[in-house]
Amino acid sequence: QVQLAESGGDSVQAGGSLRLSCSYTSHMYCFGWFRQTPEKEREGVANINSDGTATYANSVKGRFTISQDTSKNTLYLQMDSLKPEDTAMYYCAADSSCGSWYAPDRYTYTSRWGQGTLVTVSS
Repeated sequence: QVQLAESGGDSVQAGGSLRLSCSYTSHMYCFGWFRQTPEKEREGVANINSDGTATYANSVKGRFTISQDTSKNTLYLQMDSLKPEDTAMYYCAADSSCGSWYAPDRYTYTSRWGQGTLVTVSS
């Protein structure tokens, strides 16, 4: 089974940048990120498939960049122009499909998860 481990969460001021990393033990077709706050369900943020095609939630498009170094078995999420509303626990995820990544219930059938890393953005 694929195991995932995130790192890179921190506290930053609005407008700042962070890069999250996720190391994984073996490949799957789709890797990506979700985030969750106490007030909201877990939501899709970005994904990338084995062809290198990346997609993003509308709320982060133009500010976040997902990438993958397959030689290091590592997934990244570069987060720029951070806003207080980006504050959340960020989870690395993997699945056999990238379909419906941004659907409200997608997290309920996503197969692999990391333990999460906390991002706090202050105004």
